[in-house]
Amino acid sequence: MTNLFFYLIIFIFGLVVGSFLNCVIYRLEKNKSFLKGRSFCPYCKHVLKSQDLIPVFSFLILKGKCRYCRKHISWQYPLVELAAGFLFVFILNYELGIMNYEILDFGFILNFLFLILISSFLILIFVYDLKHYIIPDKVVYPAILIAFIYLIAAYDLRLMIYALLSAVFASGFFLFIVLISQGRWMGLGDVKLAFFMGLFLGFPNILAALFFAFLIGAIIGVVIVSVGRKTLKSEVPFGPFLVIGTFIAFFWGRILIDWYLNILI
Repeated sequence: MTNLFFYLIIFIFGLVVGSFLNCVIYRLEKNKSFLKGRSFCPYCKHVLKSQDLIPVFSFLILKGKCRYCRKHISWQYPLVELAAGFLFVFILNYELGIMNYEILDFGFILNFLFLILISSFLILIFVYDLKHYIIPDKVVYPAILIAFIYLIAAYDLRLMIYALLSAVFASGFFLFIVLISQGRWMGLGDVKLAFFMGLFLGFPNILAALFFAFLIGAIIGVVIVSVGRKTLKSEVPFGPFLVIGTFIAFFWGRILIDWYLNILI
């Protein structure tokens, strides 16, 4: 019962963080600071009241429309909020289960805060790249810095070496693709994101992340070309697939790798 209470609290906390991430995404688009100023409708600019900002529920109660101008609100808002809520719950379950932590243990709190922060960066990258075909430096650089500081704080030389080698390998792989394609297949944003992924996941999880990113990207690419939404020459953002691959590798990477190695053996 105690764990269920914490799951609920963390889910609600995730919804609130997701609402904040929506604000960050919008203000990044407009090149405005997200640290000051109240939330407002992007259409009529009316300052939103507290009852307009309840994650998910305000969207449902208002039937997806602004209370003041009745313009449609993007589904991005509730989806990002729900994604953050469920991700935070998955992370909590991971920490309590696989990592064998106790709630309120210092190690649990430190790791949990780090992981929800990293997840928030990944959600920002996913949505922003999906919408604008660019991975903003204002997001990926702080993510790299925080991952690097966390590695130093862990004070594990072997872990740090593996993470750095993974980061160099992943970013070098994407840089090679950028150079040989002259930027037509990949962008430098993917190179930076790959470096961050390597720092965060380490070895061998980075291999699983890249594998699933390319696999899912290929499947989605075939589907959208098949239904006529894109052509073979159309530009498709790869950042969202890298983010999905990162989450798969983080939660299930070692299980999948062990399963694959057992098949080979």
